[in-house]
Amino acid sequence: MSAHRPSQLVAVVGGSGAGKTWLARQLCELLGENACHLELDHFYRDRSHLAPAQRAQLNFDVPNAIDWDAALAVLRAGSEGRATQLPRYDFATHCRRADAVAWQPRPLVIVDGLWLLHRPELRELFALKIFLDAPAALRRSRRLARDVAHRGYSAAEVAARLDANVLPMHERYVAPQKRSADLVLAQPFQERELLELADRLTVLVEDVAPQSLWAHAAFRAELLAHLLDYEYSR
Repeated sequence: MSAHRPSQLVAVVGGSGAGKTWLARQLCELLGENACHLELDHFYRDRSHLAPAQRAQLNFDVPNAIDWDAALAVLRAGSEGRATQLPRYDFATHCRRADAVAWQPRPLVIVDGLWLLHRPELRELFALKIFLDAPAALRRSRRLARDVAHRGYSAAEVAARLDANVLPMHERYVAPQKRSADLVLAQPFQERELLELADRLTVLVEDVAPQSLWAHAAFRAELLAHLLDYEYSR
């Protein structure tokens, strides 16, 4: 792909613990060189100007926790096929790291995040908008396991944040975005919805990468094999 050939953006939205990042990575694996993954989590605001104790008291489960100017700049560059720089965020310190990384979009950019459909100027950037639905108990258990294992928090800290911020803010800011989605994937996944997803992605690939050797039937079968037997409870 040339440096300025337009790309198609695909939004994967859902609550914390819904499986957004997992799904985005699965789709990128299936789509191969036709797709890359981008996370809204890169764009949390830098809190290095605050003392650690102050950072710990912030509510990170509201849309204004994101640096939207930076996020929009990268998403617009991605939609135009332009290379840019990605910030990096440290969840343990709530600070942006100094080592930004170079990023080049591919024909499809699979973007996952909590609030990608919250703002009209964001929604209009996406060729396909997916809402990933999961029960609250499942989202809670996944968030607890992830934050303890990978983000340096204690189980008590995660549980307190879940009850105080994550779950209430889900109902206020995340769940309403379902109305703006083109496709809702409820868990456990159903074959009909997954086939629709495969068909919609095929249309996008054929639009932005018509030269690729694309086998629609094979892609449908592979997507079902990857996602239909997904371990729902994990």
